[in-house]
Amino acid sequence: MDIQRNGSQPSGKGPAEYFSGTVRIDPLFQASNPARTFGASVTFEPCARTAWHTHPLGQTLIVTSGCGLVQSWGGPIEEIRPGDVVWCPPGEKHWHGATPTTAMTHIAIMEQLNGKAVDWMEKVTDEEYFAYQEPKKKDAPPAGKER
Repeated sequence: MDIQRNGSQPSGKGPAEYFSGTVRIDPLFQASNPARTFGASVTFEPCARTAWHTHPLGQTLIVTSGCGLVQSWGGPIEEIRPGDVVWCPPGEKHWHGATPTTAMTHIAIMEQLNGKAVDWMEKVTDEEYFAYQEPKKKDAPPAGKER
């Protein structure tokens, strides 16, 4: 048995080559051979996001706080919230990150195939990202009046 104590692994900054905005990566675990899994807690500040990417063996995201966005190539931008679990199948081109107004943290779990867990691609453009429209809040009825 191996216990990774909280704070025993340093936080890192999401590399600008693969992320837009401010992203912090906190390593959680790296399985020993023959296992191939590893996990990290990733925090995205508002508007921060990954570049487009794929995973040779897929990826599981578990949202732990905030409000985020995820999109598969050619699909709609989906909002994700704490408790949501997202499965990105092997080879599916996608991105994920925070909403324009709210930070988001998720746990990312992946497996390595021949030592590789991710294939990075082009960055998500502002035009692609801001295609997301936050749900509009319904106007509250004036006091004493019902709709």
